[in-house]
Amino acid sequence: MFKKSLWPLAMALLCLSPMAQSGVQIGGTRLVYDGKNKLAAISVTNPDDRPYLIQSWVSSQEESDTADDTFITTPPLFRLEPHSQNSVRVIYSGHTLPDDQESVHWLNIKIIPTVNRQATNDLVITIKNKMKLFYRPAELSGDPALAFTRLKFRQREGKLAVFNPTPYSVSLYDLTVNGSTMTKPPMVLPSQEIVLGQKVHVGNPVSWRAINDFGGITAEQTLKVGTD
Repeated sequence: MFKKSLWPLAMALLCLSPMAQSGVQIGGTRLVYDGKNKLAAISVTNPDDRPYLIQSWVSSQEESDTADDTFITTPPLFRLEPHSQNSVRVIYSGHTLPDDQESVHWLNIKIIPTVNRQATNDLVITIKNKMKLFYRPAELSGDPALAFTRLKFRQREGKLAVFNPTPYSVSLYDLTVNGSTMTKPPMVLPSQEIVLGQKVHVGNPVSWRAINDFGGITAEQTLKVGTD
């Protein structure tokens, strides 16, 4: 309903410009919402000679495109003029989220190229960017930048398991055990344990890196597999 109601507005904002592949730049690969603040914002920049429409919403799951009213984006739809910059602002609506640990949602930003209404063969290709939105309650203890260093690796029925004892989410970048590197390891939520597929023995070394708040890669950490 949310996205359908915006479509007439989108049509009104489209201008008589030829379609082009989007050159719109988004100012980050993730967004951290500090609970001490009233909102979080991420920039969108248009270096092109033509305008685009920018549509945004927040969903609760990575696989879902359905808007979740826990967070509101503003403006939900706007026209980004050539050689200009604007921001997508995210506002927490006040729905109950845990105050003792971080929560993860997904910010969707759709880039819609403008079209020439007089051209019958224009192909309009929209580009949707989906990024992690971390809601970080104001009173959390500890340093989120160090959360990845506190991960624990255990043996569970002969397989490697990773446990996150912190109130912060840790997005792993890579993980190496027994000489084999897992290039797409999971995000480990607060207090979550995930059993991975690698076979291990107690005492095997595990090395890993994570993605920090700014999308950068952390220094490598090494720890031996334990039992608990």
